[in-house]
Amino acid sequence: MSSRPRRQQDVSPRILGLGVQWVDVDRFEACLERYGDRLRERVFSEGERAFVARKNAKAAAESLAVRFAAKSAARRALGLSALGWQEVEVHREKGQAPTLRFHGRAAERALQLGVTGIALSLTHDPAGAVGQVVLEGAPA
Repeated sequence: MSSRPRRQQDVSPRILGLGVQWVDVDRFEACLERYGDRLRERVFSEGERAFVARKNAKAAAESLAVRFAAKSAARRALGLSALGWQEVEVHREKGQAPTLRFHGRAAERALQLGVTGIALSLTHDPAGAVGQVVLEGAPA
């Protein structure tokens, strides 16, 4: 009997979806000024609005813009263009990195795809905001 080396199984997660979105903060801030609470209430959850409520106007605009970018990136990663904005929520516990929560059709689609993990990256400055979402699943 010969002894052949065993192939190590790949246990790293599989990428099921990827989405990236950039948002111009000045343009987004202008939309916030124009549409005000109507835009905030339509796009952002109560928790997202509460998170930025204590910030000054410019910092709030950046925080909302980066959350909008993350929501757009998640829609792309899920492959769902017709998705309610509040069906994707950026959630952040004090002292922890932000995470995504899916609700409604977004949660159904994630389950259908076999999503077992979500990697979220957010970055912003006064000029722009970027959200990147990677949906991970079990290895093939």
